[in-house]
Amino acid sequence: MAAPVAGPLSVPPARPDDPKAGAPKPEKRDLSEVREELDGLYHEAAVATDAYNAAEEEAKKQSDQIVRLANKIQKLQGKRDTLKDRAGAAARAQYRSGGVPPQAQLVLSDNPQEFLDGAQRVRQGQHATTNLIGELSTTEADLQLYAKDAGLYWLELEQHTKDQAKRKKKIEAKIEAAEKLEKKLEKEERARLLQMEQDAEIQSQTAWLDTGILNDIKGNASAQGKKAVAFASKQIGKPYVWGAEGPSSYDCSGLTSQAWAAAGRGIPRTSQEQWRQLPRIKVRDMRPGDLIIYHADASHVGMYVGNGAIVHAPRPGRNVTVAGAGSMPILGVVRPDK
Repeated sequence: MAAPVAGPLSVPPARPDDPKAGAPKPEKRDLSEVREELDGLYHEAAVATDAYNAAEEEAKKQSDQIVRLANKIQKLQGKRDTLKDRAGAAARAQYRSGGVPPQAQLVLSDNPQEFLDGAQRVRQGQHATTNLIGELSTTEADLQLYAKDAGLYWLELEQHTKDQAKRKKKIEAKIEAAEKLEKKLEKEERARLLQMEQDAEIQSQTAWLDTGILNDIKGNASAQGKKAVAFASKQIGKPYVWGAEGPSSYDCSGLTSQAWAAAGRGIPRTSQEQWRQLPRIKVRDMRPGDLIIYHADASHVGMYVGNGAIVHAPRPGRNVTVAGAGSMPILGVVRPDK
């Protein structure tokens, strides 16, 4: 009997727990999903940055108030010490006179006219002493009030400092998560992701321009507006750093607030406060130097520089750059020098 011919061996697939199987390759995520997640992380970081900057601004105000009150307290303490010295001198003078009542001094006096002249001086002295005591009492009350106010400001400062620390952690966590996500991408994928980002901005800008908006925007920059635009334009190429106000790096509202400070006009530090406090104008009425606020939560701001463009600090990992004014959802426009 002939031996059976062996056919090709069919090797069973390796089990998942088989060491020979090797680690399964992770499924690649769709780049559009990655981009959406990155946008979300950077947006949350921007919102937290605005809150951090607001807390920092409040902390500065509290510090200034504490310094102002400390100076007042120091002056009042000097005044109180002077008043106490004068009051002590008056008391010692009365003690040296023996504390004899004026009526008794009149009976004992050999010269009534001399006594009357002296009595007038005594009344004047008593009146001055009464005023001195009143002034000393008022000064002591003011000191207590200022000390109480300083204590309240100090508590508020501590709270704002704690708020800053919490927001700092949140910002760093969001940026770290975004950076880790980007590092997982291949070089080619990162290039495609950047291209997707640019394509989306171009599409948004084109749609905005197609409305014919530039036909209506014809305003010329004011003298201060020109200075603000010049300052912002000189910062192009510098990196975005959250919480930064220059001179080597900026976040979005740090750039706009410093540009207008260079033009001689102070404005709020954050994009949300710039939107809340500065005069609003219609988009078609804007001119170079005006600030365009973006997103429904006013979490981003750029400076309009004319010809449908803005200068802005986009986000971590990007530099101050020129972009289309309509490349992001516009909330509204504010004019610092209106």
